[in-house]
Amino acid sequence: METVLLNNGVVMPKIGYGVYQIPPADCVRCVKDALGAGYRLIDTAQSYDNEYEVGEAVAQSGIPRQELFFTTKIWIANSGYERAKRSIDDSLRRLRTDYVDLMLIHQPFGDYYGTWRAMEEALRAGKIRAIGVSNFFADRLIDLCHNADIRPAVNEVETHVFHQQKELHRIMERYGIVHEAWAPFAEGRHDLFTNPVLVRIGAAHGKTAAQAALRFLLQSDVVVIPKSVRRSCMEENLDVLDFTLSEEEMEALRALDEKDSLFFSHYDPQMVEWFYQIVEARRLRP
Repeated sequence: METVLLNNGVVMPKIGYGVYQIPPADCVRCVKDALGAGYRLIDTAQSYDNEYEVGEAVAQSGIPRQELFFTTKIWIANSGYERAKRSIDDSLRRLRTDYVDLMLIHQPFGDYYGTWRAMEEALRAGKIRAIGVSNFFADRLIDLCHNADIRPAVNEVETHVFHQQKELHRIMERYGIVHEAWAPFAEGRHDLFTNPVLVRIGAAHGKTAAQAALRFLLQSDVVVIPKSVRRSCMEENLDVLDFTLSEEEMEALRALDEKDSLFFSHYDPQMVEWFYQIVEARRLRP
């Protein structure tokens, strides 16, 4: 497994398994399949409502805790120092672990500075090994870097061949922050799996379009957390370490960048209002 060294010395796998939108009823089976396929980084969140199932799957797997890398995220409803502090302990309980390897602020809304202070405190107490953010655009990321005692180690943002986040990537490099991609397949939008450029480049290496898409991100120094509920696809998504794209192939894939989200903008007032409408609806499980 390829790894990346975070800015505080923690080693993180460059390929993980994401459990977004995997319902609790299926999550134990899916995570056990992912672990069996060879994944060791599992990415969940408080708002996914499946932290408990991730912990259950790991318990059933028998894999030693030190071989795993847990990522979870603090939801907007738990923003602010006191609520975030309680939610960190709640996440540890649901995941059945004494610590998480990476804790992220899920969205750049609410009192995320209070949340950050709680995360810094938990890191110093050994409850978290590294802290970071998710969905932070350049302005808020830079502001946080200049006003926090501990600089973020990771920023997890929408990243795929159609939205490559090149400028944000350069800023993250400048501040020593690892770029992690959610939706590395763009959830299949823009017909990613049949895109002729990806198909052609993948075929040249005996690989699929999906594998070419992941390899492109890895060679662009981006951590990926692809999701699948099928064991065969989980294995395929891991099988991207035995080939290298040429510079010509990388340039062809860089040209696919449309420089815009295929999902939503955090600067859209309607989207921000929508987030707050669902805050109360997404209650954490006991």
